[in-house]
Order: sequence, then C-alpha cells, then structure tokens
Amino acid sequence: MAKIMDSYNLRNSIKKFAESGKAIWGTCAGMILMASELTEDRPKPLGLIDITVQRNGFGRQINSFETDVYINGLDGGALHVFFIRAPQILHIGEQVQVISSLADGAIIGVRQGNLLATSFHPELSEDSRMHKYFLELCINQERLR
Repeated sequence: MAKIMDSYNLRNSIKKFAESGKAIWGTCAGMILMASELTEDRPKPLGLIDITVQRNGFGRQINSFETDVYINGLDGGALHVFFIRAPQILHIGEQVQVISSLADGAIIGVRQGNLLATSFHPELSEDSRMHKYFLELCINQERLR
C-alpha cells in the first residue's frame, strides 16, 4: 500500500484531505500507514494520528484470531471482528480517544477528531455497524464544516 501510495504521489493529497477535516478510517495496514510512529523502520507512516504502532503486534498469520469487542459509541452490543496479522497500538497521544480495547487492555481502536483507526477487519463480518459508525463520523464532520 505504501509503495503504491508513493508511486502515485498520493502521500501529500491524503495528508491534505485529513487536514481539511474529511474523515479517514484505516483498518489494519491502513492504521499502520496513519500512525505517527512505527516500531519498525518501514513503511514510512503518514503521521495522521498520534499513535505508535507495532506491525504484526498480535503475531504472524498463524496467530490470527476472531473475537467479540465493544466499541465506545456503537449500539447493539459486541461486534464480531477478525485480526489477521494485526498491528497493535503501543502508545497514544493526548488527543487520541480509545474507542475499543481487548480484555487484556490491548488498544485496538482509536479516534482522533476526524480520523479513525482499527487493528481489526470489520469488513469480514456480516455486521455493518462499524461501517455505519464511520459514515456517521463522515456526516458529522461535514456538518461541523
């Protein structure tokens, strides 16, 4: 993703889009790209959200798992989600709001203003509530403009 983003010179356009107040949601690798810092030396993140992320933070492919999680602000109970070589958020900045954590306290979802980042893949579920959550963020950000 980072190579394609750089090949097409999209890095600055994405940053400007975020700075303009438009909503962006990064899932899994998208969260890695949105981070301000990574524990690894590549790819170069965009620095959109004040988080430090470890790639494959929950393990390699063999450690992939699925579980039910609660998302702050999401009605209807737990959401069944999938973690595939998922990144882990190790540090959050002062302006970052945690929207979801695992039972052991591992942070798996954050929001910073118009920006949303999650470690998991909600698109693999039949449940569309997380996508509706993001659409509401888009609508609300547009109303604030």
